[in-house]
Amino acid sequence: MRVLVTGGAGFIGSHLCSRLLRGGHAAAILDDLNDYYDPALKQRNLEEVRACGPVLFQAGEICDLAAVERLMGEFRPEAVVHLAARVGVRPSLTEPLLYQRVNVEGTAVVLECARRCGVERFIFASSSSVYGTANRVPFSEDDTLLRPMSPYAATKIAGEALCHSYAHLYGLKTTCLRFFTVYGPRQRPDLAIRRFVENISAGRPIPVFGDGGTGRDYTYVDDIVDGIVRALGHDHGFEIYNLGNSQPVLLRDMIATLERVLGREALIDRQPMQPGDMLVTCASIEKARRDLGYEPATTFEAGIRATAEWLCGASAS
Repeated sequence: MRVLVTGGAGFIGSHLCSRLLRGGHAAAILDDLNDYYDPALKQRNLEEVRACGPVLFQAGEICDLAAVERLMGEFRPEAVVHLAARVGVRPSLTEPLLYQRVNVEGTAVVLECARRCGVERFIFASSSSVYGTANRVPFSEDDTLLRPMSPYAATKIAGEALCHSYAHLYGLKTTCLRFFTVYGPRQRPDLAIRRFVENISAGRPIPVFGDGGTGRDYTYVDDIVDGIVRALGHDHGFEIYNLGNSQPVLLRDMIATLERVLGREALIDRQPMQPGDMLVTCASIEKARRDLGYEPATTFEAGIRATAEWLCGASAS
């Protein structure tokens, strides 16, 4: 299969591209290499991808219709995995218009170019944050009352709605995958697990918002990538799936696991809860298990050990 991955130089995207190339698929990447975090880290991700096989790379923005259409016309993808987005709940509170432009307008551009170029399948990376203050745990795809608590979450709901309209109007086979707190090697430097590992290892304090009782459904990146690949092979018109681990970990327990793996005690910098933060995320994965054969295989502690080992190797190099 010929697969175009937007955001393919990022955390999840680079793992996905590596997996596709190792599986004998052809891959192309569109990524603007923006400075949300150090672009050198994304260049390093690209080197990891290229070590797995030849890949067509184009630097460009997803809002640039001409650039997106040009790449699709050159590569002729059978499928598009749309991962590119402005990410993070807290940054979206201060730059909501940027998030709206990139995540909503950009998704519309990629969908439209996919339609014009005759793409067969479209995978959209959504987020567990769309559930917001949903009152049912675990979160189910059948939940119709979505109460987003941040502009970021709202843009993901908008992206899902655009995907549905393209599936309904133009027959573009579309899957929206709601990712639950992804972690692992190549994780972005702004995400909690990476920051905590680095700070604990260096003897620096870690910021803990609230009393440590919030819970996240941490999902190892290899399991997420497996779900994406399975979705690429699934034939349907429009569907939404949760990709999570279905086993939330409390913040205080996450810290205890890090201390055990790293062999060091964490210094806690206690801070108040932040606007936009959800108290708990927990995925119902029964639908993904039934339709896609999705089954997360990595325990939290095993994933933390792999992440810590990678960070040690990355810092050494």
